[in-house]
Amino acid sequence: MRPILLHNFKLCLCQEIMSYSVHVLHDGYSRMEDGMMKANCTCTLVKGPNNLIVDTMTAWDKEKIISGLQSYGITCDEINYAIGTHGHSDHLGNLNLFTNAKHVVGFTVSHRDNFFIHPFETGEAFKIDESVEVIPTPGHTSNDVSVVVKTQHLTTVIAGDLFEREEDITDPSLWKYVAGSENAELQEKHRNKVLLLADYIIPGHGPMFKVTKGMKEAAKASSITVK
Repeated sequence: MRPILLHNFKLCLCQEIMSYSVHVLHDGYSRMEDGMMKANCTCTLVKGPNNLIVDTMTAWDKEKIISGLQSYGITCDEINYAIGTHGHSDHLGNLNLFTNAKHVVGFTVSHRDNFFIHPFETGEAFKIDESVEVIPTPGHTSNDVSVVVKTQHLTTVIAGDLFEREEDITDPSLWKYVAGSENAELQEKHRNKVLLLADYIIPGHGPMFKVTKGMKEAAKASSITVK
């Protein structure tokens, strides 16, 4: 939630990405409480030549987002891309704050009343620049996407609900049943793809986590992979 110079990464939840930096504005959560699900998504700022906000929380979180951006010297009007990793309401509640931005919601790319054709369904990434792209990672829903931020040494993937939180690596029931999956086999394929790609993952409902060697080895050994 605050920038770092590569120290105390887990506390600061930010990493320098060449000319980009990635900042978790708010950690998401999900839990059963009094017989209902209580949840909100992780909201992330990617700051650089193109400013992105990924997953804008619920409609009741406007001030949290505005103040979070202000803490990094960014206004809503300075966001170039507003991205919803999928169409659930806790990920889209404040897209209307970003009227200067191009919107990417799942497989849909738009600005005002203009809708741009992009073949996410064929597996093609939506490239923002050499360091940032939006890739299709369906499974949780049929049109989930993830944001990949690359540097020479590190890759961070903002994965939405492809991963519920770090604990779902060892407890698959969290992403299959608690979060819900429209297509568990397809989701597992894209989970393995992202585990092999990423050094750090920002999940949909929990803090950023480091992808360990063991996680990568398990993904590589899995028979469920994206071809």
